[in-house]
Amino acid sequence: MGALKVPSDALWGASTQRAVENFQISGKRMPRAFIRALGLIKGACASANRTLGLLDSARANAIMRAAEHVAHSIHDEHFPVDVFQTGSGTSSNMNVNEVIANAASSKEVKVHPNDHVNMGQSSNDVIPSALHLSAALEVNERLLPALDHLAGTIEKRAAEFEDVVKTGRTHLMDAMPVALSQEFGGWAAQLRDCRTRLEQVLNLWLNKLALGGTAVGTGINAHPVMSGLACRWISEKTGLDLTPAGNRFAALSGQETMVELSGQLKVAAVALMKIANDLRLMNSGPLGGLGEVTLPALQPGSSIMPGKVNPVASEAAMQVAAQVIGNDAAITVGAQSGNFQLNVMLPMIARNALESIQILSAACRMLADKAIAGLTVNRERLTELLERNPVLVTALNPVIGYDKAAAIAKRAYAEGRPILEVAVEETDLSEEQLKAILNPVTLTRGGIHSE
Repeated sequence: MGALKVPSDALWGASTQRAVENFQISGKRMPRAFIRALGLIKGACASANRTLGLLDSARANAIMRAAEHVAHSIHDEHFPVDVFQTGSGTSSNMNVNEVIANAASSKEVKVHPNDHVNMGQSSNDVIPSALHLSAALEVNERLLPALDHLAGTIEKRAAEFEDVVKTGRTHLMDAMPVALSQEFGGWAAQLRDCRTRLEQVLNLWLNKLALGGTAVGTGINAHPVMSGLACRWISEKTGLDLTPAGNRFAALSGQETMVELSGQLKVAAVALMKIANDLRLMNSGPLGGLGEVTLPALQPGSSIMPGKVNPVASEAAMQVAAQVIGNDAAITVGAQSGNFQLNVMLPMIARNALESIQILSAACRMLADKAIAGLTVNRERLTELLERNPVLVTALNPVIGYDKAAAIAKRAYAEGRPILEVAVEETDLSEEQLKAILNPVTLTRGGIHSE
């Protein structure tokens, strides 16, 4: 393709340089997690090919050392290729081949990017494998612990609020009482369920690598045992349980696993959005809103209104959730582009999936540490709202009937009086009987008939 100038201090070569010049689009490079996965895969393949006698020990060892450096961020500045590149990710595969070959070569050992670093591989099986591997590592090392941290923080605070009862709300309208610990416990359960779903995707599908399929899935130029050896090597390095994909044609052309993963990331984003929005509403006020809790004051809330403090942690988490939902749409479109034997939107899928994992993980920790861990409960406000809640009359339905209970609720609301006071006047029940029936704590456990 003619002569090409490559920076003298660059570890990459002509293929990478052409990609840099061809794809000056976003200025966004492939994610660090993806480069780490490429380094692991190249080291694993060199080890496997050495074991199989296909690659001499000197070259294999040099490649493995250089690949380890790639995996550990030592050569990050030598991966300049834009995310929006050739759809197979060939530019990124050649980028890592060239960097490792140049870093591994010496006076004694000459390493070729195609013949040695890429031995038994193709961009078409390396990039889908790196996509799965990078996502699996990020879910396992980053997102699952972050979900645990947020759920654990919520559960810790819930245990402090077992004696706090508040007005429940449906349709944003007053409903029967709930314990604050029950409300918080619901949030934690949502997050625990999200974790379980993500673990299932990780253990059932994400840990299957396309490696060994090479160009079109047939495994041309790859030893049939190489992919199994490589997966075992990476598993030992990372703690994951990786195996070659059962059908490599599907692994090269189909990206349903990434759609499923992205779908579960979206599920987690929806749960995060609900929790963050509930906190924002509970914090609203301090005088004109619900004012049930006070979130930590993290920064001034207005450039013009002195003293105003906003629920910024909740708002940041909600924006993250919205971005994850948007990334899911892009991943879905990308996965549809599996034309015949290859998907041709792999770099974009990788970028969006890894971003979703990263920002979800960070948002979970931020919401836990900046909002939930330090919030205070405004107990007097909760009690005030609860005592004036006309819906408490629901507990009287089995005793006096729906219509009579509705009349009491309407009168209490119209006169701005507690239900107990009006019920004493409108029924034959004693105040002691009514206090027992209308006890908010009892109502959070299903009512007096459940005691």
